[in-house]
Amino acid sequence: MSSIVINPKSSEELKFISELLNKLGVKSKVLSDEDTEDLGLSLLMKEVDRSEVVSEDEVMAKLKG
Repeated sequence: MSSIVINPKSSEELKFISELLNKLGVKSKVLSDEDTEDLGLSLLMKEVDRSEVVSEDEVMAKLKG
């Protein structure tokens, strides 16, 4: 089943939409900002090219700047 992501403009709008979905019997879940970031990161990780292997030294050099 597909999903819909809604970004309300205010806490009042969030409350209204949540109540409306509840009255309609539609299952919903409110995501925190951290949950939203985690979801975006996981989507990016799925799209990344994993065919290239990088050495630990190269990774550490990038992390050190």
